[in-house]
Amino acid sequence: MKIAFMGTPDFAVPALVACHEAGHDVVCVYTQPPRPAGRGKKLQPSPVHRKAEELGIEVRHPTSLKNDAAQAEFAALQADVAVVAAYGLILPQVILDAPRHGCLNIHASVLPRWRGAAPIHRAILAGDEETGVTIMQMEAGLDTGPMLAKVMTPINAKTTGELTEELAELGANAMVGVLNDLEHLTAIPQDDDAATYAPKIDKAEARIDWSKPAAEIERLARGLAPFPGAWFELDGVRVKLLRAELADRAGNPGEVLDDELTIACGSGAIRPLRLQRAGKPKMDREDFLRGNPVAKGTILS
Repeated sequence: MKIAFMGTPDFAVPALVACHEAGHDVVCVYTQPPRPAGRGKKLQPSPVHRKAEELGIEVRHPTSLKNDAAQAEFAALQADVAVVAAYGLILPQVILDAPRHGCLNIHASVLPRWRGAAPIHRAILAGDEETGVTIMQMEAGLDTGPMLAKVMTPINAKTTGELTEELAELGANAMVGVLNDLEHLTAIPQDDDAATYAPKIDKAEARIDWSKPAAEIERLARGLAPFPGAWFELDGVRVKLLRAELADRAGNPGEVLDDELTIACGSGAIRPLRLQRAGKPKMDREDFLRGNPVAKGTILS
């Protein structure tokens, strides 16, 4: 297959590597433009950009695909298919139609559940028992296209970061399988009536409300780890809760119940396992408490 690859973050890198290693001809990589990052705010290429350069593949990073020049450049590739994974730009219909087999997307949910920007976060926050990836034929709607393959995996106690890495690998393998059998596959339409949506995480969602049930707060910690991170205030300093376990205790919401930092919630309690004080490295609870002892009876906000 002659492939145009379109992706930006770490999630997309395994798919790029898999397409390349499977012997397909990745003729060009499209990715988001370099962004300022780090202390010096120097322009940094995306993870996909860096990997494409390592593989010796041409990289393009237009700010838009809506102008005639960008669309003509894309069409001139004469690609058999475009492989898309978390690219970050809207693809106009002329782009979707340009490759011989159209554009195939790796979406990090089992469609039609969790269409939209944050499917992994939302699956964890909702308490879903499993999720997966879907290889989808792209169309103009938001993740509405017909499906070519699905792969499932249990969520268990995984964080968004852990699940993202797993789904990236599953998606890469599923995409290679689809490409190898594309001529013989039939795309299956989605059931729009069963669709749910995964809006982008709002910053306001990250602050922990201790009046919520313990199970909901535990999922919030995992669902927002590592970024943006569920957080609370301790002595006026923001502390991220990156992982927690449920505890069979009760008290006033936000009350510290013992010397192990067990915290009462609206129902039940949680015990932090992994925390990060603002400006400090991530720590296990024991290490955190050695440097930041929290007295029993403290009320967290």
